[in-house]
Amino acid sequence: MAIYKSNDYPYLKHKMNRYFLKPTLVALVCLIYGTSAFSTIRLPTLFTDNMVLQQKASDPVWGWADPGTQIHVTGSWPGAKAASGTADADGKWKVNIKTPGAGGPYTLTINGKETIVLHNVLIGEVWVCSGQSNMEMPVSGWSGAPLLHSSEEIQQAKYPEIRLFTVKRDIALSPQDTCTGSWSECSPQTVGAFSATAYFFGRDLFRKLKVPIGLIHTSWGGTVAEAWTSAQALQKLGDFNAKLGQVDSIRMHAKEGTLKNPNMPTVLYNGMIAPLIPFGIKGAIWYQGEANVGRAKQYERLFPTMINDWRTRWKEGNFPFYFVQIAPYPYGGDSTKSAALRDAQRKSLSTPHTGMVVTLDIGNPKNIHPANKQEVGRRLSLWALANTYHQKGIVYSGPLYKALKVKGSKAIVSFNHADKGLVAKGGGLDWFEVAGRDGKFVPGHAVISGNQVIVTSPEVSQPAAVRYGWKDTAEPHLFNKAGLPASSFSSLPLQ
Repeated sequence: MAIYKSNDYPYLKHKMNRYFLKPTLVALVCLIYGTSAFSTIRLPTLFTDNMVLQQKASDPVWGWADPGTQIHVTGSWPGAKAASGTADADGKWKVNIKTPGAGGPYTLTINGKETIVLHNVLIGEVWVCSGQSNMEMPVSGWSGAPLLHSSEEIQQAKYPEIRLFTVKRDIALSPQDTCTGSWSECSPQTVGAFSATAYFFGRDLFRKLKVPIGLIHTSWGGTVAEAWTSAQALQKLGDFNAKLGQVDSIRMHAKEGTLKNPNMPTVLYNGMIAPLIPFGIKGAIWYQGEANVGRAKQYERLFPTMINDWRTRWKEGNFPFYFVQIAPYPYGGDSTKSAALRDAQRKSLSTPHTGMVVTLDIGNPKNIHPANKQEVGRRLSLWALANTYHQKGIVYSGPLYKALKVKGSKAIVSFNHADKGLVAKGGGLDWFEVAGRDGKFVPGHAVISGNQVIVTSPEVSQPAAVRYGWKDTAEPHLFNKAGLPASSFSSLPLQ
C-alpha cells in the first residue's frame, strides 16, 4: 500500500494544517485512500457549477491529480480550444484557458484519468470584494444595524446572471491552497446572506453592462489591513516584524487552528486571499479602515502596500482597486483620528488605477454600520463604469483636494472633480478651518467661487494651511454639481 504525505493530497493537507491528526486517524485515512489517493482530479472550491470566468482573458484553471497526469481543459463555447498541462511531482497542475466575450451558460470540462464537467458556467466580469464589517454586512442586515429597504431588496434580487461566492472565515499561519465556499445564482433565496455592498455594486454593473457578473466576497468584521497582506510585503515595511515573528513561532511549534486572533499580520491573507490567487478577475473593491483608526500615518504606507501586494501576486497587472472611505463615527479619545485615517485613504489615490468612494453624507454617527449600502455600491460602480469600462459622461468622484494657494489673507483651495462647479448641499460650509504658520487651526469663513473655495478668518492674517471636515463625526456639505460629496482633507502632512 502506498502511503502519501499530506502535501500529496491537497484537501487532506488543508485539514491537517488546521487540525492535528492523531496517528490512528492518519492510519485510517491511508487505509481509506490507499493507492487510490490520486485516483481523481481535484479542483479548488472556486471551480464548481454556477461559476463565472473572466471574459476575453487567459484564465488560470488549476487543481491536483496523480503526478505526471496529462490534464486537458475545454470550454463548450464556440471556437473553444483545449488547454493542456501536466501534474507536477507534488500533484499540482495549472493551465490557462482563453475565454471569449461574455455569454453562457456553458460547460467546462476537465479531462485526466477521469472527466469532470462543470455546468451552468458563465463568462463575464469577476470582482473580488473584501474588507471588514461594512463589506461583510449582508443584504438582510444585522440586529442593531438594519439595511435600507432590506426586505424589498431581497424579494427583487432575481438576477441569475449575477453569481455569488462567499469565502468562509479562516485564519491561517501560512498561505492556503483552497478555501470553503461555493458559487450560487443570485436569487431571493441566496442574496440575503451575501455582502450588501458587493451585491449592489455587482447589480449596478450588471444593469449597465448587460453581462454576467461574478462576485467573490471575502471579508471579516473588525479586522486590520495588515491581516490581509502577505508576510513578504509586510516585512518590507518593517512595522510588523515582531508580530510576524509571533506568527512564525506559532507555525513552527504548534498547529493550524491554534491562533484565534484574526488581527495578527498576514493571517487573513493566508486563509482568505491566497486561496483565490490566481483566479481570473477584473478587479477588486475594498471597504475597510475602521480597525486601523488611530494609525493613519502607518495606514498611508500600509494600504498601498496591500494593494500592490495583491496585484503582484495575482499577476494581472495593475488591476482596478476601488475602495470606500470610512464614514463619520465617534471613535473616542482624539476626536480627529478618523479624519486622519480618511486622509490616509485619500492619499492612497496616488496608487495607480485606484478610486475612492466618499461616504460623509451617507454615514451614521450613531452606528458604525450605515444602512445605505445601495449608494455605496452605486458609487463604487461609477468608478468602475467610468475608469474600467470607459463609459462616457459619468461623474464618478466627488471633489478631491488638489492644491492650496494663498493671496494675502485668503486661502484659495482648488479641487479635482469639480469642473462644473461646487455647491453647498444641505447646509453651510462650516467645516473649513484655516491655520497660520503656527499650525493652530481656527474656524474659517468659506465661500465657493466656481470650482474653488476661498477660506478666510479674522484670526489668521497670513494663512498657511486649510483643513475640511476634520473631526470624527463631521458631516460637511461640500459637493460637486453631480451630487457627490467632497472628501475631508488637510493640506498638511499626516503626523
